[in-house]
Amino acid sequence: MTTTTRRAALALTLMAPSIVRAQGTRWPDRPIRMIVPFGTGGGTDITMRLLAPKLAQILGVSVVVENRPGGGSTVGTDYVAKLPPDGATFVFATLSSTGLAVGLYRNLPYDPVRDLTAIAPTNFIPICHSITTRGLTARTTEEWIAALRANPGRYSYGSAGVGTSGHIASAAFLTQTGTEAVHVPYRAPGQVYTALIAGEIQFNSDIPSLMLPYHTDGQARTLFVATDERSSLMPDVPTAAEVGLPGYKSYSWYGVFGPANLPAPITTRMASAIDEALADPAISARLEAMGTPTMRGYTPERFAQYVKDEIALWVPIVRASGATAD
Repeated sequence: MTTTTRRAALALTLMAPSIVRAQGTRWPDRPIRMIVPFGTGGGTDITMRLLAPKLAQILGVSVVVENRPGGGSTVGTDYVAKLPPDGATFVFATLSSTGLAVGLYRNLPYDPVRDLTAIAPTNFIPICHSITTRGLTARTTEEWIAALRANPGRYSYGSAGVGTSGHIASAAFLTQTGTEAVHVPYRAPGQVYTALIAGEIQFNSDIPSLMLPYHTDGQARTLFVATDERSSLMPDVPTAAEVGLPGYKSYSWYGVFGPANLPAPITTRMASAIDEALADPAISARLEAMGTPTMRGYTPERFAQYVKDEIALWVPIVRASGATAD
């Protein structure tokens, strides 16, 4: 290493703490806002409200959860992407906000890689496919696909918004089975379930923990889970491959992002706090009980690469499904 290089490295080392101090006496030195770009009652909202008190304890400041739904999570995500990188506001984004959004929107107002700083993932979200029991006689996936084929465009499915994982999972299911149905987007997950059990929509794709009560009491029937293994919450429900849909997979994940160019010391500190919160036995047990296992041990660099890989994987799937948001 040359003298000039050593001096440059020393300057960067000395600069890092000053970047954090520039936000105040230390970071964090004020309450933190965590934007959830979905409505209340869904998996993201439940998960972040579980994590927020622990993050507040670890960081020593309040962590305020704020819901900013709209545009399949793109409204709240874009809001944070446009903020200054001062460590005051973060977004609890998902696969919907990144890989799915890139495939859906021709004019997405932000670039998930360029305009956001990936910090850490929190949990992995399997997706299951369920139908209402009100007005439907189908009891198996085979019978349900037959009903769809016999009635193209007659049935409808709900999601928490255009471009959400639930939307794309159902659209991809229709593509794979060569069937048609009408998409009905809602602003919050709770509205989807109200419509499903009332028979106003006939099916949806969502996380097992939200579906479980309705599956258990018979108001809906979960036909399969779209991952390699059965869900621990629904051991009686087969996988997509087991019901004759090999290669069909659907899932999501949640993670924390900041605005672009977030100083490295803030990014590293927040990533460490998230991993520490996920290590809490009560939190990890709750997430496991929800059927959404934790994703621990990610550095910001590893998570950033994961996001890039997910975009590369999902954009072709979204476009092949024919789903659009413009």
